[in-house]
Amino acid sequence: MKPGLELRGVSAGYAGTTVLRDVSLTVPAGSVVALLGPNGAGKTTLLNVASGVLAADAGTVWLADADVTAEASYRRAARGLCHVPEGRGIFPSLTVRQNIALHVAPRDEQVAISLAVDAFPVLGRRLGQLAGTLSGGEQQMLALTAARVRRPEVVLLDEVSTGLAPQVIDEIFAFLASLAAAGASLLVVEQYVARALALADYVYILRNGGVAFVGEPAELTDESVFAAYLGTTTTVPVGA
Repeated sequence: MKPGLELRGVSAGYAGTTVLRDVSLTVPAGSVVALLGPNGAGKTTLLNVASGVLAADAGTVWLADADVTAEASYRRAARGLCHVPEGRGIFPSLTVRQNIALHVAPRDEQVAISLAVDAFPVLGRRLGQLAGTLSGGEQQMLALTAARVRRPEVVLLDEVSTGLAPQVIDEIFAFLASLAAAGASLLVVEQYVARALALADYVYILRNGGVAFVGEPAELTDESVFAAYLGTTTTVPVGA
């Protein structure tokens, strides 16, 4: 299948410390890839390299057929990549409406508001409210509206369920499923492994900065496999 996003032989890190070592990963167009691994494996670093937040020390990054390794993050966004980082990527001092409007041209603001409210109806009752006064779940919903209103082709999602109530997590995963059904390519870093596997077409597991496993979710049903790659003996984490 044609790749939506591809990393080829990427190495990267911070302040002289290597985090990723010769990592290659492909998100086929229109598919969902779960990126799993223990803490410190390099998952967030990989998303940062893919989006251009962090420059690769070696290797290349491709969006569709374009080598974007040297491009800034805003240019990658213009090509159809959306990165939803961990930790509520919103502007708390702006209203909900203003946060949504930032993702589009002024002429498209009303369409964007409609798309966002259709995705998360609770935001329709909060448009004039400062984003920083929303609940944690509402803030995460607001952050995720970028993945709808910008109509991206590739979406990177970093631990978007962290610290949320089960009902909110259900809404967010239903939203991610709707993005996938609409044809977006998703690369999902997620603490709730069972949720990620239920959504994914393919799975990559990082360990010590390298790719330890590539396959399909059905290949990760054995507890011994989980123990080997993720350091756990259960396939269903608490809260999944």
